[in-house]
Amino acid sequence: TEINIEDIIADEEMVVSVTRGGYIKRTPISSYRAQRRGGKGITAMTTTETDFVSNLFIASNHDTMLFFTRRGKAYALKVYEIPEAGRYSRGTAIVNLLRMEPGDSIASTVTTRGFDDGGSNVFFVTRRGYVKRTPLSAFANARRRGVVAISVGRDDELIGCCLVNGEQNVLLVTAKGQSIRFPVSNVRIMGRSARGVIGIRLRG
Repeated sequence: TEINIEDIIADEEMVVSVTRGGYIKRTPISSYRAQRRGGKGITAMTTTETDFVSNLFIASNHDTMLFFTRRGKAYALKVYEIPEAGRYSRGTAIVNLLRMEPGDSIASTVTTRGFDDGGSNVFFVTRRGYVKRTPLSAFANARRRGVVAISVGRDDELIGCCLVNGEQNVLLVTAKGQSIRFPVSNVRIMGRSARGVIGIRLRG
């Protein structure tokens, strides 16, 4: 009988930490303990003066993490493929795990159990106000080599993405305090190579 590697890996919850500087690690959730009011906290990661934790979330070992870069590429890793490290460790550089293009960096991450989640979509937002909605299933073939997730112009970049369904609203807020709210369903579903549509027009 052929054995799948997931069959011998415990499906336990992990705390996944990602830093702005591109370091990542997973730590067993058992390494953290609940504290009462007035607790002093514990060290979760050692960082440099110029780096900080940008994403911290709980995921199962068998979940899939999608990494979306500023240049619009998507990469995928199983959570158990992320090197495990202790609370005091800085982690591993993401460039050692993914075959990213030189000069590119991670803009956002999404975690999913599978790619047929009943119509879930990935919602993208770029720095120049473009938005796009693409089915999560379109990234089922994303691997360490990466696939195109969104087309971005030379003067633009991806700044964030998240999982949505057709019943939610989106709130976009600009650096100068302008905002707009609209239903996700107002943005039609597009393929991976599409640029998207204007979600908000920026002044200046």
